[in-house]
Amino acid sequence: MIRHLVLFKLNDGVERDDPRVVAGAKAFEELGGLVPELDFWECAWNISERPIAYDYAINSAVADQDALRRYLEHPAHQAGVALWREFSTWVVADYEF
Repeated sequence: MIRHLVLFKLNDGVERDDPRVVAGAKAFEELGGLVPELDFWECAWNISERPIAYDYAINSAVADQDALRRYLEHPAHQAGVALWREFSTWVVADYEF
């Protein structure tokens, strides 16, 4: 299994209630039910107020490298990424478990 973690940081001046952000969060919330390769899917807003904290997190799992590739290439994933690209930056970690 491969764990796929993504942490998003909203760009300066962008708030959670920005319509673009609301649409981006909705797209990712729905993604778990749209991509068959996802064995586990959760996403949520961070509740920490520490200055180093990121704003939004995705925690997911897939069976193997091929499943990860298919997930990353899936049109619903690409659509969500396109939305988030407009108002955030992110970091990714993929590891076997």
